[in-house]
Amino acid sequence: MQYNNSEFLIETSVPESELIVSRTNLKGEITYANEAFADISGYSVDELIGKPHNIVRHPDMPKAVFKEMWQTIKEYKKWTGFIKNMRKDGGFYWVHAEVSGIFKDHILTEYKSIRTPMTYEQKLEAQTKYDAMKEAPGELKRKVIYE
Repeated sequence: MQYNNSEFLIETSVPESELIVSRTNLKGEITYANEAFADISGYSVDELIGKPHNIVRHPDMPKAVFKEMWQTIKEYKKWTGFIKNMRKDGGFYWVHAEVSGIFKDHILTEYKSIRTPMTYEQKLEAQTKYDAMKEAPGELKRKVIYE
């Protein structure tokens, strides 16, 4: 994947007081997004509803992270981890995510995700780890071209 715009390299910081919340159906399509999610991602709530949650997936994120997440939540367990997301304008933002199931009468009906800010040290550690993971076979490599 190639990006020719410098916006791709601009980080949006998640304010300490923000809680980003979303819900998806079992296919991963967004059924609820709070205003904080819309503001940080650069999309409107209406643009997010009905879209796959991976609309904000950043190409720096290794496939293995999401494979692990889906495996964990399909086993009815809570998954936590660090996620780098892409904004609508091509910029990015980091979050600590907790993803788990929503049950009605003991039947899994949706997934919820609650995301909070990360420290600089956590971002650096996660980016270093994910860069190493992206070297695995089958991972897409990012290529940034400066003009």
